[in-house]
Amino acid sequence: MTNSKGRSTSPRPFFLSFFWYNYLMQWSKITDIILFASFAVLAVFAILGLCQWISRKSLKKVDPELTWMMLPLALMAAVYYIFDHFLIWNTRPNGSGESSFPSTHVMVVSTIFLLVAIVLPRYARSKIALAVIDILMFGLTALVCIGRVAANMHWISDVIGGLVFAAIFAVIYYLIIRRYKNA
Repeated sequence: MTNSKGRSTSPRPFFLSFFWYNYLMQWSKITDIILFASFAVLAVFAILGLCQWISRKSLKKVDPELTWMMLPLALMAAVYYIFDHFLIWNTRPNGSGESSFPSTHVMVVSTIFLLVAIVLPRYARSKIALAVIDILMFGLTALVCIGRVAANMHWISDVIGGLVFAAIFAVIYYLIIRRYKNA
């Protein structure tokens, strides 16, 4: 059966609609949890920097790895704002009309985890612990990439864009930190 616009009017079985909705919602929730977990990881380093600032009584005496971490995070916030308000390239595949390029979840999670991967060797000495943390962060980032597409919130190009921006921010951070180590 079709209506006057040529669309099918036969109802989709409820269990299929319910399953599909719950499937999408589960992926969305999983990626949200990982996003908030990455913020918690970032908060640990912010607290570490704050403690150094208080105990050393000078912002100049805080480890440069911690203070320079603010630059890529500020760049990330600027990219988000520009693409969300001015340069709308893609809209979400779910039909909401919202801007979707680059994927904010992917950009934030991968940026934070890349920054942590760069700075963590300074604070953790165990190579096994570093390897486990790196694998965990890579796995969570991959899960967010897959989950945002599976949740019908982003196109694959949005996810790739988020990864590219995160890589750019991490390279900028790495070059700054390397400069301080060589100085």
